[in-house]
Amino acid sequence: MRLLAAGGGVVAGLSLLGLIWPEGDRAVKPEAEPTAAGLADVPGRPISLLLIGTDADRRGALRNGAAPSGPANSDALVLVRVDPQGPLQVLSLPVETAVRLPGDRTAVALGSLYRRGGPALVAGASAALLNLPKGQPDRYLVLPRGALRQLVDDLGRIEVAPERSMRYQDRSQKYRIALDGGLQQLNGNQVEQLLRFRDRERGEEGRRDRQQLVIDSVLRQMGQQRQLLQLPDLLRQLQDQVDTNLTQSEALSLLAAALQQSEPVRYRSLALRPPLKPGDRLRQLDPASVDQAWPR
Repeated sequence: MRLLAAGGGVVAGLSLLGLIWPEGDRAVKPEAEPTAAGLADVPGRPISLLLIGTDADRRGALRNGAAPSGPANSDALVLVRVDPQGPLQVLSLPVETAVRLPGDRTAVALGSLYRRGGPALVAGASAALLNLPKGQPDRYLVLPRGALRQLVDDLGRIEVAPERSMRYQDRSQKYRIALDGGLQQLNGNQVEQLLRFRDRERGEEGRRDRQQLVIDSVLRQMGQQRQLLQLPDLLRQLQDQVDTNLTQSEALSLLAAALQQSEPVRYRSLALRPPLKPGDRLRQLDPASVDQAWPR
């Protein structure tokens, strides 16, 4: 009887504990893992975005951070097509493409237009080169070098495999590039070095190839589950570092569409004709490449 009484006390005690710390509902499932689809609703139609990478270190800077020193230029131009029903398409616009503006007697480099008229002039000239419909590109994003470094560092480095070692030093601006080839994790400063490096053999073409490597790696890093959770905060932190006509909700919508695509990114570049003379930086666009470069 005493044993039964003691047992009854234990049961009663356990019952009281159950009132204080109720056992969880075993039917409740753990929270679903984050997905790209959960970021935002995707756009209802394809959206074109002009990405302008500048050689300025911060938003609104009038001078570049390069040598020779001068006004800020666009040293990377990329047109992106985000289609909720198809693969992400990325078109590199060579900054050395020769363009002639109305009223100008001589041609200038496409990359020099940013300092003359900002993103509006660059977008207009790019649309004219590609014969885009009126109103395109739909949006633009100006990314200074400082914003690029912050983006990569906020993502916690990105994995890239440079094709070769890169060494360069400019004592006048106290800038140094020192990268090894092969698969590695790069921080923001190292990614800037990768994109700024220009060799004698491939010049701007080599830089465009490396731009594609970085875009691929950034998208891959953003698509990881632990990164998906912080993407809204990351975009808010970058808001003051970039110049864009994208709203926060639009940016999340484009990322949601881009990151949940199962097909690989389709990269293209406008083809240029050989320079008219050795050492000539300006190059004429090959018109035959335009029709196949961008979907209609």
